[in-house]
Parts: sequence; C-alpha cells; structure tokens
Amino acid sequence: MTDELKNSRTNCYFLSDFHLGIPDEASSLARERLIIKFFDEIKDDAAKIFLVGDIFDFWFEYSKVVPKGFVRILAKIAELTDAGIEVHLFKGNHDLWEKSYLKSEIGVIYHRKPEIIECNGKKIHIAHGDGLGPDDFFYKLLLRIFEGRFNRLLFKWIHPDIGVRFGLLLSNKHRYTKRYLTGKDKNIIAENELLYKYASDIARKNPDIDYLIYGHRHIPLTKELNNGKLFVLLGDWIMNYTYGIIDETGNFYLKKYES
Repeated sequence: MTDELKNSRTNCYFLSDFHLGIPDEASSLARERLIIKFFDEIKDDAAKIFLVGDIFDFWFEYSKVVPKGFVRILAKIAELTDAGIEVHLFKGNHDLWEKSYLKSEIGVIYHRKPEIIECNGKKIHIAHGDGLGPDDFFYKLLLRIFEGRFNRLLFKWIHPDIGVRFGLLLSNKHRYTKRYLTGKDKNIIAENELLYKYASDIARKNPDIDYLIYGHRHIPLTKELNNGKLFVLLGDWIMNYTYGIIDETGNFYLKKYES
C-alpha cells in the first residue's frame, strides 16, 4: 500500500443488520452483491469499517464447519483487511455464535460486548444493541440461554444440515419484510426507545463520549441527547440501506446508499 493511499483513508463507516440469508436465496444474493458494491466504492477512503451485528440471519460455527454461502462478502471483507483496512465485527443476536473462523480466516476484529472506540478525534460508544437498556427481562433471559456454553455444546452435536435449518426456522425468515412494509416502526419516539435510555445513561457516566451508535432496531435515526451527545440507530440493509460515516473532520452523517 502506498503512503498516498494510506493517507487518503480517513473515514470510519458504520453498517448493521444485513441479515444475509433472508427472506430467500435470490434476494439475499442481490443484497449481498449490493453491499459488496458499496464496499468497493468506499475502500479507497475507509480507514475503519464497523459492522454492527446481524450480518447474517443465522451464523453458527461448528469445530470444522461454517454455514454454507456468503462467500462473496467474506472474500470482500478479507480483501479489505488484506489491504490494511480495519474491519470490526460486533456480535449481534443472530450471529452471536462466532468462534474464531471470521477472525483467523478473513481478519476481522471481533467484539462480543459494547466498546468505546476512537475515530478522527471523536469517541464513540458502539454495540449491536440487543438486550441493552432497562426492562425486556424475558429477552435477556433468552439471550443468556442461547449464549450459554453448555447449550452451545449441545447444539454442536446436531448435524449441521439439521442445525442450520433449525436456526433459520427460529429466526423466522420472513418477519422483517412484513414488519417494515407495514410501517410499524417508521414514526417512533426516540425517547421511548430502550436503547435511547441506555445511551443517555452511558453518556452521563462517560462525558467524553461524542457519539453513541447502535444497530438492532432496523430504524435509521439520529437524536441529540440532553447533554449534546448524538444518539444513532443505523437502520438496516433490508429496507433502508443506510450507513453512518465519520469524516476526517470528526463529523457524523447518517446516509442512505443510492446505488
């Protein structure tokens, strides 16, 4: 990599909720190709790319087996990391069973918990967002069950053909398209969001944080907190095709990808 190219890479990009694998193979493949096209367009100015969870609708690594498919996006991410671009992958609630393959094979930096990272002089609190915030106790209990080491060990003993099919069934493949076409979440009140309440508490305890960025909710939204910090929901790449960018000046923008 030339010094000129290295110096041109200053931006940080944030994307979440691709849910590759749904609602069917054809539309998932079309979406995968679009994401790869986007990566190709940003690779010359991207210093870091943050994939904020649920990249796959179901991902489980057996000791010697990984889910079939997604070779195009995995190859593209490997290309980016080989070129010196940091690609950070955050655990989502649909791809929380990553073990080591994505780190060792394609070079991502994997995060299993919320992190505070820096980009262009700004501090960012970042997480997928599931199970964070007050209440939602039943979901948090389910999450602990799914993440439990013993339960993961039991699942590994299921033949991959059966295990992956069962995982996709649990993810309820068609719920996203139906849900967002109804417009159910298009007019939310940010202050009522559990993640907004969670972010407000994080910002209060960490006054040096500038941006608080999350996925999970499939809603593109920015909202200034009471202390002037910026709360961000990244949206998704199923219905919205939105992403965040922090440019070389440290400013954050939430944009829609127009291919």
